[in-house]
Amino acid sequence: MQVAMKLSIKSGMRAIAFNVFALHALAFAITSQAIAFTAYVSNEKGNSISIIDTDKLAVTKTVPVGHRPRGIALNKDGSELYICAGDDDLIQILDTKKLAIVGTLQSGPDPELLILSPDGKLLYISNENDNLVTAIDVATRKAVAEIPVGVEPEGMGLSPDGKVLVNTSETTNMAHLIDTQTRKIFANVLVDARPRAAQYTPDGSELWVTSEVGGTVSVIDAASPKVKQKIGFEVPGLSKEAIQPVGLRFTPDGKRAFVALGPANRVAVIDTATKKIEKYLLVGQRVWQLAFTPDAKFLYTTNGVSNDVSVIDVASLKVVKSIAVGSFPWGVAIAPQ
Repeated sequence: MQVAMKLSIKSGMRAIAFNVFALHALAFAITSQAIAFTAYVSNEKGNSISIIDTDKLAVTKTVPVGHRPRGIALNKDGSELYICAGDDDLIQILDTKKLAIVGTLQSGPDPELLILSPDGKLLYISNENDNLVTAIDVATRKAVAEIPVGVEPEGMGLSPDGKVLVNTSETTNMAHLIDTQTRKIFANVLVDARPRAAQYTPDGSELWVTSEVGGTVSVIDAASPKVKQKIGFEVPGLSKEAIQPVGLRFTPDGKRAFVALGPANRVAVIDTATKKIEKYLLVGQRVWQLAFTPDAKFLYTTNGVSNDVSVIDVASLKVVKSIAVGSFPWGVAIAPQ
C-alpha cells in the first residue's frame, strides 16, 4: 500500500514537473515570437535598403531603391516604409510584405529626413535644397502644406502630443518650432553649429538638439522654449573636431539618451536627469543614426564608413554584434515582423 502511494506521488510529481516544463517552453516560444523584428537600413551610396532579421542578426534581403536614400520612416502599422530618395527629389514607398517599391510621394528638392505624426495621418519631410518642410496626407498621398523654415533643413522632431513640429536648419543654426495646427513657426531657438537631430524627451518637458559642428547637445526647456543647458563630450585620445553629435534617441522611460558621435565612432550614453555621460560605446566607423527595437532591448546604429550596423544591448550597454550591410548605411527603422 505504502509502495503504491509512493509510486503514485512520484508519478504525480513527474507530471507536475513535465507540465511546468511545458509551460516554460510555451512561454519561451511565445516570447521568442514576440521579439522577432525587422530592421530597415538605407544605404546612401548603395542606393538600396538592407532588410535585417533581428532574431538571426543577419541581412535577409537587399532591395534596390532610388538615388541617395537617407531618412526612412515606417507608417503606423509597419506595412509601408517611406524613403527619402534625395537625388531623385521624391519619397519612395516600400511595401514591407512584398519588399518592393509600390509608389512615390512628391516632396521638395533633396528630401533629407521625415517623421510621421503620432496619429499616423501626416508625414512631415525636410527638403534640404528649398528651405521648406512638406506635410503629406498619408491616406491621399497628397501634399497639404509647405512650411518655410531656415537654410538647409535637416532634423525632424515632434512633441509627444503631436502639437509641435521641430525642424533644425543646418546653416541657420536654429531649431524651428512649428504649431502643427496653424503650420506656422512660433519660436526660433538658436543652437550650436550645424544642428542635426531634434528629439523631445518622452514626457515632453525637454527638447534635445544635436549640433554636429558645435559638438554639443542643446537641452531646450519645452515650455519657454529656451536653451537651459548644453552637453559637451570628451573622448580620450580624440580631438574635439572628431566628436560630431548627430543621431539621438531616448529610452521609452526617458532615463537615458543615446547620442551618435559621427567620426568619433562612439555612441554616448547620457543620464537624462543629471545630464552626465555614463559611458562611451565603441561602434563602427562614422556612426550616423540610431533606432531601438520595439521592446527597447537593443539599439541599432548605422556606421557609414565601415558599411555595417552595430547592435547594442541596452541593459548591459555592450555592443553584441556587427552586421555588414550595403554601401554607406545612413538611416534605420525597426518594426515587428
